[in-house]
Amino acid sequence: MSMFLDQVKVNVRAGKGGDGMVAFRREKYVPDGGPAGGDGGLGGDVIFVVDEGLRTLMDFRYNRHFRAEHGENGMSKGMHGRGAKNLFVKVPPGTVVKEAETGRLLADLVEHDQQAVIVKGGRGGRGNIRFASPRNPAPEIAENGEPGGEMEVELELKVLADVGLVGFPSVGKSTLLSVVSSARPKIGAYHFTTLVPNLGMVQTEEGESFVLADMPGLIEGASQGVGLGIEFLRHIERTRVLLHVIDMSGVEGRSPVDDYYTINQELEQYDLKLRERPQLVVANKMDMPDAEENLREFKEAMQKNNEDVEIFEVSALTRKGLNHVMSRTAELLKTTPEFPLYEEETEQEERVLYKFVPEDKDYHITRDPDGTWVLSGDKLEKLHQMTNFQFDESVMRFARQLRGMGIDEALRRKGAKNGDTVRIDEYEFEFVE
Repeated sequence: MSMFLDQVKVNVRAGKGGDGMVAFRREKYVPDGGPAGGDGGLGGDVIFVVDEGLRTLMDFRYNRHFRAEHGENGMSKGMHGRGAKNLFVKVPPGTVVKEAETGRLLADLVEHDQQAVIVKGGRGGRGNIRFASPRNPAPEIAENGEPGGEMEVELELKVLADVGLVGFPSVGKSTLLSVVSSARPKIGAYHFTTLVPNLGMVQTEEGESFVLADMPGLIEGASQGVGLGIEFLRHIERTRVLLHVIDMSGVEGRSPVDDYYTINQELEQYDLKLRERPQLVVANKMDMPDAEENLREFKEAMQKNNEDVEIFEVSALTRKGLNHVMSRTAELLKTTPEFPLYEEETEQEERVLYKFVPEDKDYHITRDPDGTWVLSGDKLEKLHQMTNFQFDESVMRFARQLRGMGIDEALRRKGAKNGDTVRIDEYEFEFVE
């Protein structure tokens, strides 16, 4: 089983804020003790942080739920609860974080110690000391803590490499990587020897260095999911230069010209931006019979089709010509900018269009088959969760808030009658005219 994991879904939930407290001073010689309930503490955030020591997402294989701590509840004597510690989740460099449901980009984490807050902890509920007023100097009102954010996110690893090796299986990509760097990828005389991306640091004769990535071999139809290549094409999205390795010996029975166009077509179908990258053709296995003849036909075909390509004759086995192609690659990297993975939103000229927009209510009203009226909506449900129903004053405050949102009138318009049951989450009450 491969120990490389580059795509996974996890569930993250921030901590709930601590509950506010209802308390009163009990001091000697103070006949009218006022409110003294403290606020709850903040819930912990869930923060993703880059750890350059990680290479894959294997840590998420068996741990896919991350929960931050809740804030401490408020206390008497006006003491506030302690805020919870944030939960830091380590990810490898090159991790892209998206909201699983919508695909919305949350973070692109590439640098060591780079951080991104994925979900924020809830604020602490206010204690009754916050609700004191001249009209109500001793309120029995306190809020529960705000729920923390919760989300299912998709993590996708796109390795950080300057240069990517692409080509059919068994054209010599892994051998080339092992020769020009200290990487030791698996090499074998059969297709799909490389099952995961391999990285190597290349040092040229001129003292330049760059990171080279060897991808599993592509075949025709890879962009539609055929073979292994489609699973790892995402890893060359960050590269700035592509080395297209072609077996010029033709020992597999394929035409080098067909190989060239087939691979480029798969890259284009996967992502048009991949064809924008500078590409060098590495004519490998030039020590084999028929290689010279095939190379001549390849150059003629490129000239006939007006293909402006740089071709380098090499032999990964004998190491012939490798220094030249690595030096040229380093030169290209100096003049090739990074290709952004995601389009930045362009600023457009501000124009104001005045038109009628229906009011976006903070609640929805439905009715169950048994006649119960059901209230739903993010704002309404959060308001309900933050209400402490142990105290009558808190319940009355919740009723006033519902009335202020227009829910009473909306229920009447829908036909609610005195005595009808109304439900919010698990809480039920009677509708009163």
